[in-house]
Amino acid sequence: MYCLGTSLLHPPFREINFSVIGQYVDYLVKEQGVKNIFVNGTTGEGLSLSISERRRVAEEWVTKGRNKLDQVVIHVGALSLKESQELAQHAAEIGADGIAVIAPFFLKPWNKVRAEEVLDGIQEKIPTFQGLKFSDTDLLDFAQCVDQNRQRQFAFLFGVDEQLLSALVMGATGAVGSTYNYLGKKTNQMLEAFERKDFSSALNHQFCIQRFINFVVKLGFGVSQTKAIMTLVSGIPMGPPRLPLQKASREFTDNAEAKLRSLDFLSFNDLKDGNLEACS
Repeated sequence: MYCLGTSLLHPPFREINFSVIGQYVDYLVKEQGVKNIFVNGTTGEGLSLSISERRRVAEEWVTKGRNKLDQVVIHVGALSLKESQELAQHAAEIGADGIAVIAPFFLKPWNKVRAEEVLDGIQEKIPTFQGLKFSDTDLLDFAQCVDQNRQRQFAFLFGVDEQLLSALVMGATGAVGSTYNYLGKKTNQMLEAFERKDFSSALNHQFCIQRFINFVVKLGFGVSQTKAIMTLVSGIPMGPPRLPLQKASREFTDNAEAKLRSLDFLSFNDLKDGNLEACS
């Protein structure tokens, strides 16, 4: 299971707070049982950072995660393919365990290509290709990716947290998600139940996760809200998002906290001093 690392920004100028990355690593490992990280992705606001900032963030995660995290994967997608190449080269130089890349998304081909089509013959084009993160709800497309590539040792990582159990049945080998920042422990319980074929318990864990996600989605849920919840649960000051995103409202944070408590995801002992102030 991979966690999508949240960006860490100092208010009011929203500059990166590198000093708490080590604390972040320790929290993920000790509190959530998460030992793999995706850096500079959507949740990390990678595309809102400059190239030099992305390089520095990657360096810090690789350094602080050494001998603690199993894998540090750096997202190198950009609107410029040349910048992606430069970021990929940098990730290799600093000792990252892998890279992930989203294709340019502003100027793009007009035709829609299914993931199963992308994988057809991909190792001939990219010999080092290891797998994909699938973040769509189209389980038919995902299942065809798995079914048509069974002889290859690809990693099939699923990116829709609330549907992970369904993807496991279809052959997902892992997961990448933002909610694992604070629901990692519960998700690990679901994975463990699935592994021992206790499908009833696995389903109950998935339903519990869905209750929270369904609740916050109705309130309006995105990167800003993820940062607020992460600050609330971990006590690590995530700071506000970078513009043009706006910080989560206090009303959202209060409602999310109440829901976390009602689902036993958060107790009063878990709430660190100053968490609420850090969220606001």
